[in-house]
Amino acid sequence: MKAITYQQPQDTFSLAELPLPQLHTEFDVLVKVHAVGLNPVDSKVNFWHGMVENMNDSFVGGLDVSGEIVSTGEAVTNWKVGDRVLYHGNMRRSHGGFAEYAVQDSRTLTPHPAISAELAAATPCAAWTAYRALVDKLNIAERSSLFIVGGAGGVGSFAIQLAKLFGVKNIIATSSKVNHEYLSMLGATHTIDYQSEDVIARVMEITEHKGVDVALDCVGGDNDVIAASVLGFEGELVELVKTVNPTVYPDAFLKGLSFHQLSLGSGHVNGEIGRATIVNAGKAVSKLLETGELTVPELKVISLEQVGDALLDIRNQRTVGKVVAKIA
Repeated sequence: MKAITYQQPQDTFSLAELPLPQLHTEFDVLVKVHAVGLNPVDSKVNFWHGMVENMNDSFVGGLDVSGEIVSTGEAVTNWKVGDRVLYHGNMRRSHGGFAEYAVQDSRTLTPHPAISAELAAATPCAAWTAYRALVDKLNIAERSSLFIVGGAGGVGSFAIQLAKLFGVKNIIATSSKVNHEYLSMLGATHTIDYQSEDVIARVMEITEHKGVDVALDCVGGDNDVIAASVLGFEGELVELVKTVNPTVYPDAFLKGLSFHQLSLGSGHVNGEIGRATIVNAGKAVSKLLETGELTVPELKVISLEQVGDALLDIRNQRTVGKVVAKIA
């Protein structure tokens, strides 16, 4: 089969011909890949070494897969050959979706929504993370204001839509100025150019110096400090990129702030409860996609051969919206 492999010593991606992958456990299924999403976490595979079993020059990444089951392990009872599925893969395992065939634990599969393979593959990592952050962690339906660092990226673009859907009145998001119209189209009520504006001052101006109810950091770096600084009394922050550090957040104790860590893929290694968090988010998002309440407004479809270059573009933050490779 054709696949995009990753060479860790050289930090390169290559098109290769590999044998059909074998099932690793009795719960695994072999999936014929129809489409695979590209995400920042996929592009940062150079940091995966040490977390992945047997990472070598034939390692295949690709976490977000739309496809069809072609064979099943002995313990697989809820799925059968021919079923169309959508899933968020486990970065700790080989044989991801940047290939014609992939292997996945059947216990983290979701039924394929009634949309195209390309649209479906654009959603797991970004939309399911946004759903878990806003719904599971922040109880967004009970909030009136949200601040998002990185509104134009995959997670941010879905988070804006979800916040609007759940009735949040003030949705404040940062991006470069060129993407402000895009954020407004998604549902942002206020946009801030992080390159030229004082972000904290602008948020405080918008909220009449009360701060926001909740915040979401999709970027990392020092942005967790900014996100924490704009929280109001007993505000809450979800951090997606790094480990929170409340000791450096201004007045974190005085304001009674709360902080959440979220890694969608951590569900793969935390037993039945962990797997359920992935599956439940996937099913909820699929329903919203099928009804049109959630969309993929900015989608670029590429070929398998273009995946390597596209991942480098994502790593260097040169993309807006979602990129998906059509495989079959």
